[in-house]
Amino acid sequence: MKQQIRTTLAPSAAGPYSQGIKKGNRIYVAGQGPLNAATGETPTTIKEQTRQVLLNIQHILEAGGATMDDVVKVTAHLSDLKYFDDFNSVYKEFFTEPYPVRTTVGSQLANILVEIDVIAEVD
Repeated sequence: MKQQIRTTLAPSAAGPYSQGIKKGNRIYVAGQGPLNAATGETPTTIKEQTRQVLLNIQHILEAGGATMDDVVKVTAHLSDLKYFDDFNSVYKEFFTEPYPVRTTVGSQLANILVEIDVIAEVD
């Protein structure tokens, strides 16, 4: 049975989807943008946006009983691949070796610079 994960520490779903779903030992976190749920503001730089996105993901994982160390797969969308190095520098603040597998792509995003979704496995 799948279980919905919700937290007020991350932005509410903006459509017919869940912030996160737990099924068995696996947690799926929906693509998160850089909106700060507490302030309602979106940071402006790629580093600030990446940090906020990863904090949003961290909050959802914690609500589901997981941590960033449980993440095994990351998909990251950047509005422009010129941000890759700055994105990576913040990414390394949240993940340690062995790093999750990751796909990073350039995508058309609606007024944001980065969106990330993850899959975590909880022992």
